[in-house]
Amino acid sequence: NCGKVIQANPSGVLPKSLFGNQLLTQFVVQHYVYGTTLGTLSKQYGIGIGSIINALHNLAEIFESVYPKLIQDYRNAIVRHADETGWRIDGINGYGWLFCTSLLSIYRFCDTRSSIIPKEIFGDTKNGYLVVDRYAGYNIVHVLLQYCYVHLLRDLKKLELQFPNISEITSFVETLKPQLAAAIALHNEQLSNKKYKKKALKIKKKIMRIVNSSSNHPGIQQIQDIFRRNKDRMYNWVKDRNVPAENNFAERELRPTVISRKISFGSQSDKGTRTREV
Repeated sequence: NCGKVIQANPSGVLPKSLFGNQLLTQFVVQHYVYGTTLGTLSKQYGIGIGSIINALHNLAEIFESVYPKLIQDYRNAIVRHADETGWRIDGINGYGWLFCTSLLSIYRFCDTRSSIIPKEIFGDTKNGYLVVDRYAGYNIVHVLLQYCYVHLLRDLKKLELQFPNISEITSFVETLKPQLAAAIALHNEQLSNKKYKKKALKIKKKIMRIVNSSSNHPGIQQIQDIFRRNKDRMYNWVKDRNVPAENNFAERELRPTVISRKISFGSQSDKGTRTREV
């Protein structure tokens, strides 16, 4: 009646977006967290794949500014984890990197597994710890490393399976394996700091006695050398109870990416790769 055009300013819709925020959130969670393919999402919602891809690219542009802040928060953390897995980009073999803490996860997808990626994430950071497997690419960082005992348990299992009839190996594995398992379990035990320290030192002493003992078999010597040559990277869980003796957290965080790789065989373009990162 007044002759004026009144335009609403709806909440819950991004500027120039075809879809509401709840639907966009469904796309992101289903595709990137649970690994649902874009084709399946297209069928479920009756929306073209191209429209979904464009929506995800637009979201990445909005949230890309958060990326540097996440990296800075990661650098400021005391206990950090990292891991990597294979990831194809436009049909070419590459890698997916994960850098995480209990509060955040940072992903990098690129065509290299070199130490340039950890260097990019860490910069000149010199405080705190990084829990990793024994991949040499992390040696470039200036923080204290803690090697994963679960990987060492796997090495012991492989050694035992490879030489099942050698008593020296059987004895070594049966002696070392319980101590590594005890170190892993200690992180979740409800103990006072004093009791934790006492128990941790006791386990460390037993491990060191085993790995420093004389042995004849090269397989045993190889595992012993890991401890002997990396003393500063094997026992940081003793110094700080917040440091776990395993890197299971990073492996769990990386699992959705591994599942997505098996389903989608990687990213189809550089832009899609960057969108996945963000």
